[in-house]
Amino acid sequence: MRYRTGVWLVLAAGALWSLMGLFLRQIDNPSTWAILFWRSVGTVPVLLTFIAIRARGNPLPVIRSVGLAGVIGGFCLVAAFAGAIYAIQSTTVANAVFLFTASPFVAALLGWLVLRERVRWATWAAMALAVVGMFVMVREGLAVGALDGNIAAILSAAGFGAFAVALRWGQVADATPIALLGAIFAAVAAGLVLMVQGVSPMMSAGDTGIALWLGAGILATGMILFTLGARVLPAAEATLLSLIEVMLAPIWVWLVLGETASTGTFIGGAILLVAVMTNAVAGARTQGVAQAP
Repeated sequence: MRYRTGVWLVLAAGALWSLMGLFLRQIDNPSTWAILFWRSVGTVPVLLTFIAIRARGNPLPVIRSVGLAGVIGGFCLVAAFAGAIYAIQSTTVANAVFLFTASPFVAALLGWLVLRERVRWATWAAMALAVVGMFVMVREGLAVGALDGNIAAILSAAGFGAFAVALRWGQVADATPIALLGAIFAAVAAGLVLMVQGVSPMMSAGDTGIALWLGAGILATGMILFTLGARVLPAAEATLLSLIEVMLAPIWVWLVLGETASTGTFIGGAILLVAVMTNAVAGARTQGVAQAP
């Protein structure tokens, strides 16, 4: 695969993921767990088919190869998926997606604490800047009554960050099988929570169809596109390109639904984006120096 093709695939993945908030806004059912259940049901067959095609047959050996790290990463994704849905339901899409971008910093901090990985000074500086951005946004959320949505978004970012650390700990090169495990675990967890609550997972046909589409057409398909494209791109560059999701998500809900965000959201979000981009660029430069003859 050529470099240019990889760029377009990663951009396409980010563009797909950016539609998540818009489609979640079309679901009338307020149950985060019911939405998570059906979205996960839609995700599983697509990812399973993709893994089977790449394995040229039985996907089970590929899934088993991720080991304990894959299981831990899958459970981390349950928190990430549930937090993301609740955040988008409880605060503006702009607020949620901006806060999701904090996940690389959570991964760096957890990698330092758990794996004893060295953190570059540029990453520490970027993390400090990101904290400022998150503080601005969370304070704004407190003022407008959306604090729980902001906290859910931060917890979702923490789940994605922990997922990334599990990948590094287990030296797992392909995240697709872990994403599949995450979807399976999420469906089981959502079903159990609904059972304990005494709530049926059934939604209207329209809501169920949208949730299934969120899983199969957006989450799983985006994951496949990103996995294929990222194979020929440096990690830092893939991170930067995928930020198109953050740029586009607020635009879709504004164009279609007229949803806008506050000044504080955009100021805090801009600070966060600068932190993420600065960290990614610094990472790319460090990688380039390390590879230089």
